[in-house]
Amino acid sequence: MTQQYLLSIYQPDGEAPPPEVLEPIMQDLAALNEEMQERGVWVFAAGLHPPSTATVLQAKDDDVLLTDGPFAEGKEHIGGFTVIRAADLDEALEWGRRLATVLSPLSIEVRPIAFG
Repeated sequence: MTQQYLLSIYQPDGEAPPPEVLEPIMQDLAALNEEMQERGVWVFAAGLHPPSTATVLQAKDDDVLLTDGPFAEGKEHIGGFTVIRAADLDEALEWGRRLATVLSPLSIEVRPIAFG
């Protein structure tokens, strides 16, 4: 039986690296995503727009309040994510290690998905 895991990519706030730095990283990321697809673990992945584009909704009484910006201010934010299928946490961590290596020095959080 497999479990789905969320691999969250944390990146610092600010500008993206210049193309000469970012392009080889994105090529390595595409190769890793392709390997995940070939091995049947890849469910989907996405990059996110900057946190300044976020809107937070919070229900209060009979109204829903909308606030511009991310839910929490911080020096890092989730820049993207990948959802995979893995037999267990060890396998998910191995894919997380490979993703962290490709995206170094960015941090990767691996978390099992409760429903889905």
